[in-house]
Amino acid sequence: MSAAFGTSSAEKARGLRTRLPWWALALPVVSFVALLTLLAGSAEARAASAPQSLAALLEYLARFVGAGA
Repeated sequence: MSAAFGTSSAEKARGLRTRLPWWALALPVVSFVALLTLLAGSAEARAASAPQSLAALLEYLARFVGAGA
């Protein structure tokens, strides 16, 4: 007796093209640049003083994360 074999999922997946969304590459790049900036600026670290733009950015991010929760 011969058995009938269908196409396996591996054969179907071979012709399948998958593309990453744009943010799948952008997020690691942005994270790396942010961490690199923090490390590069740590040589000039001062106690409890942040530039106004950085303080405003951190406040905005805190509100954004808080709104999503």
